[in-house]
Amino acid sequence: MSRVYLDYNATVPLRTEARAAMIAAMDVAGNPSSVHAEGRAAKGLVERARTQVATAFGADGADVVFVSGATEAAALACAGRGLVGADIEHDAVRSWIDPVLSVDANGQVGVTEPERTALQLANSETGVIQDLPQGLAVVDATQAFGKIPVAFNWLGCQMALISAHKLGGPKGIGALVMKRGTDLAAQIKGGGQEMGRRSGTENIVGIAGFGAVAEASARDLDAGVWDRVEKLRNILDSTLEADAKETIFVGKEGRRLPNTTCFSTPGWKGETQVMQMDLAGFAISAGSACSSGKVKASAVLTAMGFDTAAASSAIRVSLGPETTEDDVMRFAETWLTKWNKHRARAA
Repeated sequence: MSRVYLDYNATVPLRTEARAAMIAAMDVAGNPSSVHAEGRAAKGLVERARTQVATAFGADGADVVFVSGATEAAALACAGRGLVGADIEHDAVRSWIDPVLSVDANGQVGVTEPERTALQLANSETGVIQDLPQGLAVVDATQAFGKIPVAFNWLGCQMALISAHKLGGPKGIGALVMKRGTDLAAQIKGGGQEMGRRSGTENIVGIAGFGAVAEASARDLDAGVWDRVEKLRNILDSTLEADAKETIFVGKEGRRLPNTTCFSTPGWKGETQVMQMDLAGFAISAGSACSSGKVKASAVLTAMGFDTAAASSAIRVSLGPETTEDDVMRFAETWLTKWNKHRARAA
């Protein structure tokens, strides 16, 4: 049987809209910094994509700075600013902040100084959506953008991070969105591209793909595509809950991304589940991270108060618009069969 991809939070397969825009951009010969006709054509492509991204992200009147991805955007936004945050942040942000803020059992962060805080809108591992205060320094919208209604102008933050490949665009392109007039020192200096914030000849192929997929994702959201995905996620949760009473569904009582379920079955290591399901034809992720060959308990779940056994036994299943009910039911049946075998061996 064909493989089933259920790891959309890691990356989304390239969408046809992005592929078409990228192929067309490959034929644009000019450098966007050149003043001749070919250069102006390349510059026009970049600026069209900038408008597409800004419109899809509700960032009219803001600056959209194209970078190599959300990781570079996080470095540009957070480095040297003395920001605080929590241990549930993605490593790209957590590497630049002091993770001193408390996290409750529902995954919500206690913010005391918004203007000094970097905070994610939605957690990539659990899908938990934060109740964001106004005035945050940095919002990581990487996982939320395209899956739930969100606009930079609603967030009231100074800067936000987004990435193309989480939408079905190319890998290696993202953006830092910032309030116009924000003071920010460039980390990559040179020719002064991207309004002096990020030098280097623009990746026009990636930028074109980003613009196209941002526009397409906004259409999908308006059309209710993610409402259908959420129904499938709920079917998966209820099917597993019915036969795996020991399993803990993280963040289920609060707001989650419509496509994401993270669940822990204490005593059954997350990485073991991932390998077994991979061999069975399903691509999912573990709730634990691997660093230098050593498997560690999930920092996100640990911060939420889960013990080591539970934090080491979590997996994440993330659905997408191409996911079908048959995919979900096949996964549930296979996972439950393997869980029952594991439980019988452990008894």
